[in-house]
Amino acid sequence: QVQLVESGGGLVQSGGSLRLSCAASGSIFSINTMGWFRQALGKQREFVARITSGGNTYYVDSAKGRFTISRDNAKNTVYLQMNSLKPEDTAVYYCNADIRVDFYVQRVYWGQGTQVTVSS
Repeated sequence: QVQLVESGGGLVQSGGSLRLSCAASGSIFSINTMGWFRQALGKQREFVARITSGGNTYYVDSAKGRFTISRDNAKNTVYLQMNSLKPEDTAVYYCNADIRVDFYVQRVYWGQGTQVTVSS
């Protein structure tokens, strides 16, 4: 079984910072792309950032210059450093990871989500 567990969410004032973490555990052979999505109340889940196994990073335009995604391959963990937070960043943040379990099984796993609330 593979699990992704997020942490680091919370309540912060506008302009503040938070660092989200997402650790993968279980029967893991290798991890390819890892990423973050978010879903605000009443809206669809949207892409925020992703990082490939080689370290290439991609961001939604609204996150560029404010958010930084990184990963620690030894710990099977992906991070999202969020600076200059705005009220419109308020959402449940989900991590995902493209994980190869064995020769036959490779799929995308999702975490349970962590709430980020930015007050104005």
